[in-house]
Amino acid sequence: MACPWTFEIMRIFSASSARFLVMTLLGRFPRVWPAFMLSLLWSVAVASAQGMFKDWSSVMPHGTSQLNYGVAVTNVGDGDGPMEWVVAGFSGANLVLQYDSRTGRYRNVAEEDRRYAALKDSQGAAIGVCACDIDGDGLEEIYFLNTNNRYSGPKLVRDRLFKWRNNRYEDLFSDDVNANVSSMYSGRSVACVDRTGSGKYGILLATYAQDGEGKFGLIEMNEYHSMNDVQRGRIVLHNVAQAVGINFSTGGRGITVGPIIGDDGFSDIYFVNEGNMRLGNRGDNSLFVNDGQGRFTNMAAQTNLNDAQPGRGVTLADFNNDGKTDIVYGNWMGPHRLQIQDASYSQTTFFDAATQEFATASPIRTVIAADFDNTGTLQVFMNNIVYRGSAENKLFRILPEGASVGIVREDIGDALEPVQHGTGAAVADIDQDGVLELMVAHGESKSQGLTFYHVTQSRVKDNNWLRVMPLTQYGAPARGAKVSLRLSDGRTLTRIIDGGSGYLCEMEPVAHFGTGMDAEIRELKVVWPDNHKITKTLNQGDVNKMMVISHTGDFREIKPVENKNRGVYDTKKGPGGRDSTISQALSSSTALVLMLAFLVVTIT
Repeated sequence: MACPWTFEIMRIFSASSARFLVMTLLGRFPRVWPAFMLSLLWSVAVASAQGMFKDWSSVMPHGTSQLNYGVAVTNVGDGDGPMEWVVAGFSGANLVLQYDSRTGRYRNVAEEDRRYAALKDSQGAAIGVCACDIDGDGLEEIYFLNTNNRYSGPKLVRDRLFKWRNNRYEDLFSDDVNANVSSMYSGRSVACVDRTGSGKYGILLATYAQDGEGKFGLIEMNEYHSMNDVQRGRIVLHNVAQAVGINFSTGGRGITVGPIIGDDGFSDIYFVNEGNMRLGNRGDNSLFVNDGQGRFTNMAAQTNLNDAQPGRGVTLADFNNDGKTDIVYGNWMGPHRLQIQDASYSQTTFFDAATQEFATASPIRTVIAADFDNTGTLQVFMNNIVYRGSAENKLFRILPEGASVGIVREDIGDALEPVQHGTGAAVADIDQDGVLELMVAHGESKSQGLTFYHVTQSRVKDNNWLRVMPLTQYGAPARGAKVSLRLSDGRTLTRIIDGGSGYLCEMEPVAHFGTGMDAEIRELKVVWPDNHKITKTLNQGDVNKMMVISHTGDFREIKPVENKNRGVYDTKKGPGGRDSTISQALSSSTALVLMLAFLVVTIT
């Protein structure tokens, strides 16, 4: 991969007139070459000295300042248009933030549109949120885990499972037939799993037990109940956790789901837990491996994943591009882990590749792995919460190095947030410009508004990208699917469609690939949770597109919505798209002028 400074040099000398002037000077005065190189490197450093994220929080609506927790990305209502951010409100209403391409701003449709009003659920004290299609109607239901202000043990308020029916959202747990299904124990994270590959999902619950009361849950549609009527939205639910082998009792914290072990596509589940002797909870993490029939066995000890540190945020990724699923997670005031899968022996195991800086203890909450700048390498975003002093967020770039990885600390830019009480975060490309946006929620001990970030334009440059959303047999997002992209330089990039991760959160159900400036795309492969596989040959004409892939293999391109605000930044009026083209040109021109001035001074 080309050095990032190479891209800056190309950008600075993109103007032929500037190149001609510089080369003329160097031709006439060859003794200034050393001075020229020094000034060039200095100019590039100036042009590159921008952090990853720019603060765009002014596009958020008023009224988001409260105690917020988890963030999920889904398509609300009838499934049309771009996706929305759904935020779990703890001290107030849940939020549903929809992008308005005409204004470049977000609005809270739960407040403005009565069809979404039920989602607010102001009394629930929600903490975790996720979305997936539980009944096979092609639309994602939305699950809120409510705590009712309980840290552990029994609670008084039911969770909510909202379904789009009768042209509005209604709670399935409020139906008489489901009155006794909702978990009545405090919990933390929720996530979605299609354990049998049927295209219908269950909701995983990381409950926080007390004295053995409150086991992990798995809420699914009761397929064989005579009272089901999917067409009318009548869905009978049941908890199958005990039947499938995950009714574990401990201090559940984070969950992530996907094809972790093997290449069969079946979804496995990894829980990061928290021990508490006073509450009778053991602390070791759990890896529930799918047997292909939808039943699970805890294999954490055999795979070296039974860490007993107090876990928080967790997510899946292939960090070293070997096609195997790796796991990254943060431990509360303990060492953070970057677990790389090693399948070189008969028994699959994981080893911790975290450097000392990466592992440094912090009051960690959400952990996200994504390619923010479209270079083709993943970054890990660590969201911390103020605890006994300031706590900065961190960003690390993970570089593949054979069977392991290298780790480099990145300048996080405006997303440092040293005095923010971070509780949740998610990523998505809602404005459809091919670059991920980052939303961070805050709260717990202090009401704070949502923060929202774009990637700094100079970081993205002219890097290419491809976005892929596989669908289930019923046309809903195929959360838990594995998507791989082979490039012309020999690399194969892999992404897992998120069904719940971070901590209390769920990312967009899209495989986002950055491919850099030079590599061309060659082949795409999708593996669904039922082990169904599709491979498609691609060419460079397919780059910088959003593709949707049906379970039968039909490909279609999604055209971006018209967005007059994309690519515009007015420093007087505030953000309406990405960074200003003018400001970017000025930064490049300034660097070039300074470099030429240095040459003239040297010559004379």
